[in-house]
Amino acid sequence: MAKRDYYEVLGVPKGASKDDIKKAYRKLAIKYHPDRNPDDTKAEELFKEASEAYEVLSDEKKRQAYDQFGFAGVEGMGGGGPQDFSSVFRDFEDIFGDFGDIFGSFFGGSTAGRGRQRASGRSVQRGADLRYNLDISFQDAVFGTKIEVSYDRRVICPSCGGNGAETGSGKKVCPTCGGSGQVRRSSGFFSIASPCPTCNGEGYVIDNPCTMCHGSGLISKRQKIKVTIPPGIESGKRINIPGQGDAGPNGGPTGDLYVYVRVKPHDYFERHGNDIYCMIPVTFTQAALGAEIMVPNLEGKKVKVKIPTGTQNGKVLRLKNEGVPHLHNNNRRGDLYIKIRVDVPKHLSSRSKELLKELSTLEGENTSPAPVPISELQ
Repeated sequence: MAKRDYYEVLGVPKGASKDDIKKAYRKLAIKYHPDRNPDDTKAEELFKEASEAYEVLSDEKKRQAYDQFGFAGVEGMGGGGPQDFSSVFRDFEDIFGDFGDIFGSFFGGSTAGRGRQRASGRSVQRGADLRYNLDISFQDAVFGTKIEVSYDRRVICPSCGGNGAETGSGKKVCPTCGGSGQVRRSSGFFSIASPCPTCNGEGYVIDNPCTMCHGSGLISKRQKIKVTIPPGIESGKRINIPGQGDAGPNGGPTGDLYVYVRVKPHDYFERHGNDIYCMIPVTFTQAALGAEIMVPNLEGKKVKVKIPTGTQNGKVLRLKNEGVPHLHNNNRRGDLYIKIRVDVPKHLSSRSKELLKELSTLEGENTSPAPVPISELQ
């Protein structure tokens, strides 16, 4: 395939300025770079073609020779070859210094400073945070408690002290990356860094790994701790326990333990914020005549509740300060709301029937009642 004119390759006129040539090349390099077009042979060839054109046209002497003699003019001048990109490397920061975000989107980071990043040879990382799902009773969520939990976490290996090497041996610099933790490959004028496959980015290798931790420096251990459940906690809340997660590799800081609380439902009470609700049945005579009844609260004690005369089915009564303590102020509590359910007896004695019939006559009950307005049902 015949070589195309360098100006044609970059899409610029023969008299184009150096800035126009840079802009044209930058556009083509971003479009056709192999890392952005994996397994695309045509894109790779176009990228090489554009790099070759820029390598010549960005150099004044090479460009002058090319303008006068064509491809023959740059032969023997270190130009005109697909692998000779010396001026491209030299102008790298000038061309792409302000396009770090663009290249970061498909190279995994900014181009600026990529060649200056080196691993320390000892990768110190924070240990992983751990999650524990804890089911607690309704009462424990209301009044708080302490619960012992057991879980597995990664801790420093007691045999090697966390360095991963058997006693008497040690670590040596990785022969592949020379301790940098990175290997680089060049594509055109780009130098792309990736973790070293030999040492996994650590920068060192271990000849004789610890038999207990197999070279990781960490082992799994079962741990038991007591978790304090504060009064008033709600289902779905989490409790952070610092430093109780996994230990960090190579002496890194320890992660945290997050305890996620799930509150079991109660048989009779239902919680809404700091208020609780329950339903209490009363007889129709208690509802009609009024009464004093004893109702259990959250502590299991009996509290006196007055049923007003003529209480209707579904009426809600409020008992102040009988609800859930506020999470951050236990001196404050919500309220207990009691919904009244008037129970109608299913079986009546003969005498009860006689009395009710007499009551019906006295009250002159309506045998053709009108529907209740919807607004009154709210």
